[in-house]
Amino acid sequence: MRMTCLSFFTVSLVNESLKHTFSKRYGLPFTKALETLVRRFSPFERVLFTALAVLFALGTAGILLEINSLFLVPVPARGGVWQEGIVGTSRFANPLLALSDADRDLSALVYAGLMKGTPEGTLIPELAERVTVSEDGLTYTAVIREDASFHDGAPITADDVLFTVQKAQDPALKSPKRANWEGVAVEKTGEREVRFTLKQPYAPFLENTTLGILPRHLWKDTDAEQFSFSPRNSDPVGSGPYRVKKIKRNGAGLPTRYELVPFEKYPLGAPHIERIVLRFYQNETEILAALRQGEIGAASGLTPQSAAALGRNGVRIIQTPLPRVFAVFFNQNQAPLFAEKAVREALRLAVDKALLVEKTLLGYGVPLDGPVPPRLLDGDHAEERDRARRLTEAAALLDGAKWQLNEETRVRERTKKKVTERLSFSLVTSNVPELKASAELLKNMWSDIGAEVRLQIFEGGDLNQNVIRPRRYDALLFGEIVGRDLDLFAFWHSSQRNDPGLNVALYANSAVDRLLEEARRTQDEKKRLEGYRTAVEKIAADTPAVFLYSPEFIYVVPKAVKELSLERITIPSERFLSVQKWFLVTERVWNVFAKEKNSDMEPRI
Repeated sequence: MRMTCLSFFTVSLVNESLKHTFSKRYGLPFTKALETLVRRFSPFERVLFTALAVLFALGTAGILLEINSLFLVPVPARGGVWQEGIVGTSRFANPLLALSDADRDLSALVYAGLMKGTPEGTLIPELAERVTVSEDGLTYTAVIREDASFHDGAPITADDVLFTVQKAQDPALKSPKRANWEGVAVEKTGEREVRFTLKQPYAPFLENTTLGILPRHLWKDTDAEQFSFSPRNSDPVGSGPYRVKKIKRNGAGLPTRYELVPFEKYPLGAPHIERIVLRFYQNETEILAALRQGEIGAASGLTPQSAAALGRNGVRIIQTPLPRVFAVFFNQNQAPLFAEKAVREALRLAVDKALLVEKTLLGYGVPLDGPVPPRLLDGDHAEERDRARRLTEAAALLDGAKWQLNEETRVRERTKKKVTERLSFSLVTSNVPELKASAELLKNMWSDIGAEVRLQIFEGGDLNQNVIRPRRYDALLFGEIVGRDLDLFAFWHSSQRNDPGLNVALYANSAVDRLLEEARRTQDEKKRLEGYRTAVEKIAADTPAVFLYSPEFIYVVPKAVKELSLERITIPSERFLSVQKWFLVTERVWNVFAKEKNSDMEPRI
């Protein structure tokens, strides 16, 4: 009975709807006929008609929903919280003073420069509207975006850029960035225009303009002596993608937690992630505990051992080679036996680089055959051959150079002018687990060809001050950081053989010197890369070192994150280069609106 009443009520509604819709609005004549027809239905026919009408309506709605879903696409939406753990604490969230990874991480999120690096290894304008370079490569002129502003709303002007660079140049400030700006004249040429003048062409100079800009109106009354003590170092105001909202401190006043929120006026587009929370921990053990407890979902700087364990438990880990070249550098001045290319080549052939990466880095690394990290030049990775064959080649080289194996000591010897020499040398490295393990493996590998190696392990400060700077070593297992600009001058030009130069192999080749000098001068990127490629080939052919591997940057991240790219970063803090593009939350919109939204989010450069 209830069904019949409901059916009649539904039919009545349908009749009224049809009547009003077609009769009154459109004046169609068949509505009366339809109404008359429905009235002639028996009760059963009316129930059946109603059921069919409902099924038709539901089917139509389902089809429309399906069609609608076909045209909907997911797009990034504002939302989500990024919780990341960092070992240590931040004392100087200031691009001029940043020393620790924590300092640099905060600076990367809070500050912006005239130019900005990208994960792909290029530079794009950030605060700058444009940067032009003179034909002679000596003058760089930057025009600041008209709408550029700091987090407190103050506009960014040429005075802010001038102030920041001059502070970097101030010897009293002792900024780690000072070396980048020595000999550079900076002047204000307009309210939003700054000119940099170099004494000689230096093609990689544009990299220096990624320096975060300080707000002059907040810092102008702080002299160099008080700069490092300013509370603004822990409560920074910049113009980067995120601004500081809250800071939690411990009893000693040191920050233990930063909460950051998007800066809506960030020139490259406001970020999608609604909050970034950085938590500071004493050590890696605390970081791992926080990951297990769900207190954080992201962490970097973990050891390969920890990363491997997390990976086995299903944690998402992304990695990318760091531009760090680890090698054994030969000092021919202190160990004359390295003056023989046969010796250097034999030592190179005896090294199993893939095994080094597997044993010491648990696979989180890339073997190398030259002085350039992966992805900076084509063909820059090691191509390993069968080790037994390489050992045979190494033995043949030493035999040809009259180094004979002493069957009792298993060390090769050679007699010249009645003086017996042993194929023996010391290998110096730092007291770091991976380097110590690598040194032990190298010692065993070289013993296979009759070389005696004495390991010497030093603490970091002692190694740098008392061993590397005075060049007191036979062979040095050490790492060099090659920047995004691929400038090899400091590492391989003959003028850099003595401290403070970084040519720790004391390498000298006039042809390589000319190539490196020319590469620094030319603004033509293609020619510059061709010059570097030729220089790298010559360096590798001379074997001034045994190039081993580039370690990989290891980053634990939430499974939900999208658009996170680490293709080519030079230091850990550069994982945030494209943070404004990351997202944890999506929404579905019609494709046409998605295109409009993506167009609005494109960097305004």
